[in-house]
Amino acid sequence: MFQDSPIYDRLVAERGDVPEQVRRDAERVSRELEVVMRPLHSPGHLPGAERQASPGAGWQRTALLPGPRPH
Repeated sequence: MFQDSPIYDRLVAERGDVPEQVRRDAERVSRELEVVMRPLHSPGHLPGAERQASPGAGWQRTALLPGPRPH
């Protein structure tokens, strides 16, 4: 990428090849996301069918209004 660049070569020697590390990490995260985002392939699961969420299941966050908070 930066051929014949002594400044870049010195930075790589001192700090490592940061762009290459970032590229590898981005590729790893992309592969992990592909695995997690795949639809489930278990018996009884129909592709394209949405699961019914039960009321109260999952995490919810309630908003706090600005101003003093009650103790």
